Formats: sequence, structure tokens, C-alpha cells
Amino acid sequence: MGNRGMEELIPLVNRMQDAFSSIGQNANLDLPQIAVVGGQSAGKSSVLENFVGKDFLPRGSGIVTRRPLVLQLINCPTEYAEFLHCKGKKFIDFDEVRQEIEAETDRATGHNKGISPVPINLRVYSPNVLNLTLVDLPGMTKVPVGDQPADIEHQIRDMLMQFVTKDNCLLLAVSPANSDLANSDALKIAKEVDPQGLRTIGVITKLDLMDEGTDARDILENKLLPLRRGYIGVVNRSQKDIDGKKDITAALQAERKFFLSHPSYRHLADRMGTAYLQKILNQQLTNHIRDTLPGLRSKLQSQLLSIEKEVEEYKNFRPDDPSRKTKALLQMVQQFAVDFEKRIEGSGDQVETYELSGGAKINRVFHERFPFELVKLEGDEKTLRKEISYAIKNIHGIR
Repeated sequence: MGNRGMEELIPLVNRMQDAFSSIGQNANLDLPQIAVVGGQSAGKSSVLENFVGKDFLPRGSGIVTRRPLVLQLINCPTEYAEFLHCKGKKFIDFDEVRQEIEAETDRATGHNKGISPVPINLRVYSPNVLNLTLVDLPGMTKVPVGDQPADIEHQIRDMLMQFVTKDNCLLLAVSPANSDLANSDALKIAKEVDPQGLRTIGVITKLDLMDEGTDARDILENKLLPLRRGYIGVVNRSQKDIDGKKDITAALQAERKFFLSHPSYRHLADRMGTAYLQKILNQQLTNHIRDTLPGLRSKLQSQLLSIEKEVEEYKNFRPDDPSRKTKALLQMVQQFAVDFEKRIEGSGDQVETYELSGGAKINRVFHERFPFELVKLEGDEKTLRKEISYAIKNIHGIR
């Protein structure tokens, strides 16, 4: 496959991603993608904005990213953005992009700080980007704020797991350098789902905020917690820079200057920074798609054959056909048996949180009430033994 063919791989997966999102089937197919994970305020949003060169992501305290954002960057001479849910509308002003993300998030989650696993698909066309697709996931948190549910930590974790446990998903693990890497939320979850470190790319932010006399050289040289794909350091704008509307282009120049002038990172300067990170992600995603495409193709073909077979059956569908009625009844009985078994075993989708139900209720009756009911029974032991003796002889019959 030539270079032109390689360049077409990411847009090809983008089209597939949009198609499956629009019919709600995204979870059924393991598409090659890069998921961005990290703790709250690790600098994930700043990294993504630096790629685009625009401020377009919601900001604030607490959980800001409350739905997965599928960000598709497409190299193009003109600069604009499009949402999958606003087909045909081009966003030239990136402040409007931010407002639309906030509005669309609220439409699915309400105005509280709740979260939703339904993704928002955003496509950004710009001459400043390389073809790249990233899924920005909510930052991991431990303490609920405002009217968030008490189990918000588990909700976010469950959502992340929907993405990061898939074998075709690369992990962009974003960790701040000014906190102990051993406590990094991103690397903890990456280690859990990718123990060999084969599909994790480490990103170290806030290198400029480390205590004086300390540095992250061992981490960036891949010596401390080694990853197969290594670590890349970046320097984002500070909150003061963001509030003061510091230009991202100027920030990228300052980042370059930081790495070239810092004694600990000078020798790594060519392999550090936002521009290098974007280039590496483009290469890694392209190669990853190339490697996973054959398996993806065969899976799609088998699914297509299965659907075509089902469609063929419905072409000759006659509601009054007795054999179809019998088949439908059998399927319903089988489904009822499966649902009943799940209910008894407690493995169904719905879990009751206010009272005992299903198998748990039966269990309680047998272990707590049944023994007391047995004790209450009044009976003559001599008569009981005689009855048991007759029962044993009777069940043996002529044997």
C-alpha cells in the first residue's frame, strides 16, 4: 500500500465510526482508535486544543468532559468544524463549538454533573492538523461534587472500561509531572487493561510546574515505568495563560523553547512537544489501523452475511404462516427461560436496590424462615419413622 493509501486509512475509519454512531451500533464493533485517559485536571483538554490551535473545549472546575468526545482531525486548507448531530452546519467560530458541546452534553445528561456514555462526534478541518482521531473521555475522579451521584467514580470507571478494554483501542495516558507517577490514574488503568504496555502511549504534562531541582528525565527516557510506545513530554498553557487568552501558537513556541533550554530535556527536545506528539499519534494510529484492518474486514463481512440472511428471511415474511408463529413462540419461551434463570441467579441487567428479589429472596426464605417453620411442626417421631420406613420400601418396588 502506497503513502496515499496509508493517508486514507484514518478517514476511512472516521466514516465507519460516523456510520456506526448514527445507527447506535458503535459498541458492537472494535474499531481501531486512540482513547485519551487521565485524572481530572491532568491537562487532557489542553493537549487536544494544542493539536487544533484553538480553544474549543469546555473548561471549569470538577468534571467538565461528561460524555465521550470523538474528535476527528482532518487536514484541509480551510478551517471549520462539524458535528455529526448538526449535519450540514459548519462552525467557523470555535467559541460556538464549545457552546454546542456544552449544550449537547446537557441534552443527554441534564444540567447537573451527571455523565453519559453516548459519544459526541466532532470533526475539525484545519491546515494545522494531521489526520488523527481521538476519543476524549471524562477525567477520573474520586469525590462527587454538587448533585453528582455518590457512585460517580464507578460510573466513570465503567465508561472508560467500555473503551479501553477493547484490544483495538490505543491508550493515550495523560499524567501530570508535578504529582507522583506511581499514583497516576491514567497509568493505573492502563496497567490494568494493558499489563504488557503494548498499546499505551504515555504523555507527561506540566513539566514546567515541577519543584525546583526535580525533573522527569527518567520517565521521559522510558526508564522508570517503561512502556513499549514510550513517553512524550508536553508543556501546556497555565490557567493564567488561558484566562489571559494567550495565543496557542505563542504557547507552542514557548514549549519548544522550554525543551531546548532545559538542561535535563535538551537532548530529548526533538522527541518532545505537541507537534511531535501529534506526528507520532498520526503514525501510530495509521500503522495500528493497517494492522487491524484484515481482522476488522472479516468481522464486517461475517456480520454483513448474517444481516443479509436475516433480510432474505423477512422478504418472504407472512404473518399468518403457522411455522413462523411456532418459531416466534419457541423464541419467546426460550427468552423467558433465560430471563428467569438470570433473575434467579442475580445476573440480569436490572438490579433491585431497595429490596430483595429473585434468587436472593428465595435464598432468604430457605435459610431464615424455613428452619423456623420446620421447628413449629408438631409430629410423633415414632409415627414419622414408620412412615419413612414404608416410603423407602415403596420406592424400591419389586427390587
